[in-house]
Amino acid sequence: MQIGRVIGSVVATHKEEKMGGLKLLLVQLHDLRGKPLDAYTVAVDSVGAGLREMVLVAAGSSARQTKTTEGKPTDATIMAIVDSWDVEGEVVWDRERE
Repeated sequence: MQIGRVIGSVVATHKEEKMGGLKLLLVQLHDLRGKPLDAYTVAVDSVGAGLREMVLVAAGSSARQTKTTEGKPTDATIMAIVDSWDVEGEVVWDRERE
């Protein structure tokens, strides 16, 4: 899984039938210290994430292991909204402080 911030949405009116009804969000990936990377992904939202929220994104076959994405042609899914994380005991990011 990777940590990232939701920075936008993707709207596609014509798409594969199995993708109908799925919300697609644009996520900028971050490193473990919370620094934004120059890397992005479009992910299916399975948890109701919103703009500017920090999220966990699962990629590859793991992205199809939710009730929302089972059997769907996706390789990136938002699996969780992050409350906080720390590295070696130091809080890197906390939703309450944001």
